[in-house]
Amino acid sequence: MRVLLFGTYDTATHPRVATIAEGLRATGPEVAECNAHLGLNTAARVDMLAHPWRAPALLARLARRWVTLALAARRMPVPDVVVVGYLGHFDVHLARLLFGRRARIVLDHLVSASDTGRDRRLDGGPRQALLAMIDAAALRAADIIVVDTDEHRAALPQRHWARAVVLPVGAPAAWYAAARPTVPEEEEEAGPLRVVFYGLYTPLQGTPVIGNALGRIAGAPIEVTMIGTGQDRAEAGAAAAANHRVNWLDWVPAADLPGLVASHDVCLGIFGTGDKALRVVPNKVFQGAAAGCAIVTSDTAPQRRALGEAAVLVPPGDPAALARALIRLAGDHAELSRMRRLAHELAVQRFTPEQIVAPLAARLLPANSTAAAARPSR
Repeated sequence: MRVLLFGTYDTATHPRVATIAEGLRATGPEVAECNAHLGLNTAARVDMLAHPWRAPALLARLARRWVTLALAARRMPVPDVVVVGYLGHFDVHLARLLFGRRARIVLDHLVSASDTGRDRRLDGGPRQALLAMIDAAALRAADIIVVDTDEHRAALPQRHWARAVVLPVGAPAAWYAAARPTVPEEEEEAGPLRVVFYGLYTPLQGTPVIGNALGRIAGAPIEVTMIGTGQDRAEAGAAAAANHRVNWLDWVPAADLPGLVASHDVCLGIFGTGDKALRVVPNKVFQGAAAGCAIVTSDTAPQRRALGEAAVLVPPGDPAALARALIRLAGDHAELSRMRRLAHELAVQRFTPEQIVAPLAARLLPANSTAAAARPSR
């Protein structure tokens, strides 16, 4: 079976499609890639879509990338399956145009445009209606719709449920390779608790809650690295201003991020209270666990179901509870070691690339295992 990863995605900022690719390769299919980065992050895409006068710039950029994709695709063998990467709301239509019904089109619908618009605090009315129309058209164009949680599957229109498959976000192999060796709990070294957060500072992530918690633990033996920029960065920084043991980094290269995260003891997840925050398990939770960090994140249904006892869960939007959790881990090195070990073991057992793609592979292989060999190349 031939699988083609297709679209304007950027695995440096959104590694989801890279994880899916790793998993599919491990299950046996031949996996190729046809990718032309759009060069815009999520915030810029949503902003352009929400402001019609900016849409021509997005469409012009998209058209140039599509020419590149179309020319590259014509030089490749005909695929059996085309996986359209994250933020592929428009790319899925090009995939359908290029490959017709000769290939099964899989859309990684990790986030909906309308959901992201609400999370970015766009008002309702025509702009939300436009984003909802973009979502609906993308879903209709796909044969298989990939989501990351049962909650996101339930949020799809019911007519699409039968075509939806749930794949946890998981973590690429580089995160597992970066993990520090575990040591017995009694041998955990004393010293400041090292905590890391990285992200785009969206409302989903609840970074003002993190900032408030960091302000509350000023003076405690806890060193914090906050990585990234975005919508709520200023508010988070102001809330944490009293704590001088916080190091703020705008970002680090994607290749360096696993090692940097693995050098910390605790990886923070998300703490927002919006509808979207209550439906997701973020990539940083899986990546931090794979890298050998203890996980502290919000106590939501999908995160509780995914992580169980292998994470410290605190109520969403509760900086006092987050502060107490960090203070507790800073003062109990045996417990810290135990939580690091549990998180890493869970990631190894359930969230490697090969494991997370199993439901998708089960959908694809029976229908394509015999047809692939007979499919001619261009």
